[in-house]
Amino acid sequence: MYVLMKAVNDYIIIEKIKEQKTTSGGLLLTDDTDTDNRYKKAKVVSVGDLAKIIKVNSVVMYDMHAGHDIDVLGVMYRVIKLRDIVLVDEDNS
Repeated sequence: MYVLMKAVNDYIIIEKIKEQKTTSGGLLLTDDTDTDNRYKKAKVVSVGDLAKIIKVNSVVMYDMHAGHDIDVLGVMYRVIKLRDIVLVDEDNS
């Protein structure tokens, strides 16, 4: 079953990109254990009509404290506002 989601107004639906980093001591940091980095990377799934400067499939960095999660058919998405995006990765847009 296919579910079509469309963000409205200045809301943006994103899918988190899980990154794993290694410390200089060789410890593996997941998104859950990386508390030093306030900003997280995500792929844009849907853009509201008031957030036209962001494009679908763009890779963005957003404030990790922003928005809320939503489960659609077992896939977890996050809903944030345009103002929560701090940068757009031009190489992946």
